[in-house]
Amino acid sequence: MKRFRLYRQIASYLMVLWLAVGSASAQSAASGQRDVLREITDVVGLKPRFELRATSEVQNAAAVVYGGKRYLLYNPQFVGAVNRAGRTDWAGISILAHEMGHHLNGHTLKAGGSNPTDELEADEFSGFVLRKMGASLAQAQAAMAVVSDDEASPTHPGRSTRLTSIGEGWQRANQQILASARVAAPSAAPAVLANRATAPVRTVATSASPVSILGKITFRNNPDIPYYLTNRLNVVKIDPEERTAQVVGRITRSESINYPYVLVDGQQRRLYISKTGGIFDNYGRQVAMLSDPS
Repeated sequence: MKRFRLYRQIASYLMVLWLAVGSASAQSAASGQRDVLREITDVVGLKPRFELRATSEVQNAAAVVYGGKRYLLYNPQFVGAVNRAGRTDWAGISILAHEMGHHLNGHTLKAGGSNPTDELEADEFSGFVLRKMGASLAQAQAAMAVVSDDEASPTHPGRSTRLTSIGEGWQRANQQILASARVAAPSAAPAVLANRATAPVRTVATSASPVSILGKITFRNNPDIPYYLTNRLNVVKIDPEERTAQVVGRITRSESINYPYVLVDGQQRRLYISKTGGIFDNYGRQVAMLSDPS
């Protein structure tokens, strides 16, 4: 069997002639009763934005770009012969997957024809895809086992290297499948979207118990601004003109005998409250007084 060479430049030229004069025997892959193109793109989560054409204008198969559109060209006689030689229809499918790999890896966007690196990337992609589609490793390697040359060339790797690359793609997909089978499926419940017009910016904890005043705090440097201690141990600043109340700190217990309570404000600054109600800063200076609210 002739070599499996993908002369993309020649195929592109033939594509121009074929589309211009309509001399090709184009047909859809659906004629084989399988939408192989969609099957391949489904397993990798892509939309089938390729056009598959059967034509005798290519010797075997090719991935080309013409007019901004991506095409997969294949010779039906060649694919049929590969299926018969490999004794499985997976052989032909792997050829199409290989050509799609050229498109998805960006090989068709580069100047020049085939090269070993690109061919191995497309081979690995075909192995990955065929495992996802349900093919065995032997089925994924069937086409390349019969059409590739034993020895490497300037454009294509040798058979053993190509089969190894297909196997690597197949094993990677196989590991993903086995890993997903070992864990429970995540929840399929969709995200719940809040109504942006009415959703609160933040959630504030509330309590059914009423708020009452336990004490009044008077600061020496600002004695006209009233601060109050509530039964929830919050320190609240009252603005008489605006008629608003703002929580500015909180009182908590401490382990000190002389200062059994600590007042912590919103910036995590601490003031210390003595047993007699004096409020002191870190330097021991009294800055405020806690007294009866009446």
